[in-house]
Amino acid sequence: MCANFYDVRAFGAVMSTGANAGQVRGPVQIAFARSVDPILPLDISITRMAVAVDPGKKSTVEDYEKHEAEQPEDQMRTMGRKSLIPYGLFVGKGFISAYLAEQTKFTDEDLKLLFEAVLNMYEHDRSASKGTMTVRKLFAFKHVGTDTDDQQRVSQAKLGCAPAQVLFESVVKVAKKAGIEAPRKFEDYEVTVDLSKVPAGVKLLDLTTDLGQL
Repeated sequence: MCANFYDVRAFGAVMSTGANAGQVRGPVQIAFARSVDPILPLDISITRMAVAVDPGKKSTVEDYEKHEAEQPEDQMRTMGRKSLIPYGLFVGKGFISAYLAEQTKFTDEDLKLLFEAVLNMYEHDRSASKGTMTVRKLFAFKHVGTDTDDQQRVSQAKLGCAPAQVLFESVVKVAKKAGIEAPRKFEDYEVTVDLSKVPAGVKLLDLTTDLGQL
């Protein structure tokens, strides 16, 4: 299953192919994204003007046009709505386990493909409700280890050289710029990176425009 299916190799799966089929623990886990500031959901009303009544056995275009002309105008409308927010900047966090990646054979090429998908996930999935949603920044913390012995350094890197909360909370910060009360664009925020807070044995990669650093 891991050899043939990327999603199983990356995210794991509960096998349902038979009794006691077991499960696969995937190395990739992505938490729910949260908005930096409170957001206000809004509803926009829409009106559908189209023939939504079955004229029976009539099937030609002329029959439909005649049927539509015979109907009261107020009965031809269908009301609906779309939900949206004026603007929201969301921060999402994910985790990749080197040990579980070894078990499922999740490779560096798989990882590059994952990050490429994250960067472009809205580019070919546009809709009226999504508007201009896009990924603005993509940072990755790569554990490389500090030991002088190559084998020990690899083992150290697999275990991780710093807790996730230290990396997420200290190195990269996102906040509204001074004087901004209601953010309406990405430029209303400031993304700061403090390289002095990056712990020893960890490299910070900005993958927004260059995936070759992996």
